Amino acid sequence: MCTFTRPTGLIAFYIAICVVSAGCGSDKSGLVPVSGQVLIDGQPLSLGSLQVMPTGARPAFGKLDENGHFELMTYKEGDGCVSGSHRVTITAFEVVPGRRQKWHAPKKYSNPSTSDVVIEISGATKDLEINLTWDGGKPFVESFAGG
Repeated sequence: MCTFTRPTGLIAFYIAICVVSAGCGSDKSGLVPVSGQVLIDGQPLSLGSLQVMPTGARPAFGKLDENGHFELMTYKEGDGCVSGSHRVTITAFEVVPGRRQKWHAPKKYSNPSTSDVVIEISGATKDLEINLTWDGGKPFVESFAGG
């Protein structure tokens, strides 16, 4: 009969976790630097963030500046994203008094199942342009969900 002492069992557990974790998206090779600008109806989207989600790889994120510019990061600032097709979500709201939020882009862009924005990344780029539209709508204020 094989029994493990507590320290031996813990060591075996940690080794198993390390082996399993080694294959879980830790490969940082293949990232390409990507930066650009988000426009809504031709004007810079001056606040918010975006997430680009490839199939089978870790998503990348970017924060918009006052001119709508962003730089994508997957693991660290400026490292970019993997090449390929990416669904994009963009969340652009600010908190306003009264437990409310003011949306500066349609909510559909903030949800991966409703956003229709898809980008193709084939290499490093500094001028990726993402164009959104209000489709006749405009910024609006709503109460926080559940409140």
